[in-house]
Amino acid sequence: MSSASPNRPWDVHRVPPAEGRTFLVTGGNAGIGYFVAEQLAASGAVVVLGSRDAAKADAAMASIRSHVAGAHVRHLQLDIADLASLKAAVERLDVDRLDAVVHNAGIALDDPPRRETEDGHELMFGTNHLGHFALTRWLAPLLSAAPAGRVVTVGSFAARSERLDLDDLQSTRDFRPKRTYGRSKLAQMSFGFELDRRLRAAGSTVLSVVAHPGGALDSLTPSRPPVHTTSPGERLRGLPAGLLVQGKDAGAWPIVRAVLDPEVRGGELWGPRVFGLRGTPRREPVPSHMTDPAVAARLWAASGELVGAEPHFAFR
Repeated sequence: MSSASPNRPWDVHRVPPAEGRTFLVTGGNAGIGYFVAEQLAASGAVVVLGSRDAAKADAAMASIRSHVAGAHVRHLQLDIADLASLKAAVERLDVDRLDAVVHNAGIALDDPPRRETEDGHELMFGTNHLGHFALTRWLAPLLSAAPAGRVVTVGSFAARSERLDLDDLQSTRDFRPKRTYGRSKLAQMSFGFELDRRLRAAGSTVLSVVAHPGGALDSLTPSRPPVHTTSPGERLRGLPAGLLVQGKDAGAWPIVRAVLDPEVRGGELWGPRVFGLRGTPRREPVPSHMTDPAVAARLWAASGELVGAEPHFAFR
């Protein structure tokens, strides 16, 4: 598979240097996003944690600094579910260019009732997909200004078994939490692949890559208090599951590789090596239902209408 250089295989514990670059991780204060930010900080890049909760972001930054010597991290007040706030948030980034954005922030509901964002969109579809669709629009000029900008969309294994209902994208007729979550992640992933197709057609230097963490459990995740704490008992009880899945620190590996590996190409899908659930990152075949051009075109058009965006983003 692809590697960081012809001479050295990709090492998840020794990421390549990226001094002078800036990365934005949405939802970088917790879960998979936290470990993506921590691992990217080890590259020497400036890592911006996009989070709506300043206190949680402060705790995450303190934890990263305690685990990564000389880490350059900062917080961007960002509520991905509030579409009207995203343009101002991007302006607060206060950078001339952005080398990569990791579309990680998300929400999963386990039980009814159906909930909505302040904009009136179903909460999971509105947050996981529409928020990142809209954010990409505002980040386009900054990503284009980087020598090799990247949009890395964090998908989910749950999207493999779902299909989009283009006539009911927001689950107004039949809301089932797990299915709606899987469809929201499928919409995200479809957007990531379609974005790269459009970038290539436009001759842009920006790449769009999709990655997913496989199966990532809290019980198998190393403690990062106060961001995350795993008790010895929880870790012991989680050990049998470790045969099939992994912790969120390992779940971050494919995403970090999608950001940093110079051999990664646009339109690729990266995930864990063992059955797509655990292990070191590898490039995976892209399921055909995620790249259906007719479905992607309809999803793009519908998303643009819902967020009030023009059909062509300002990439160059």
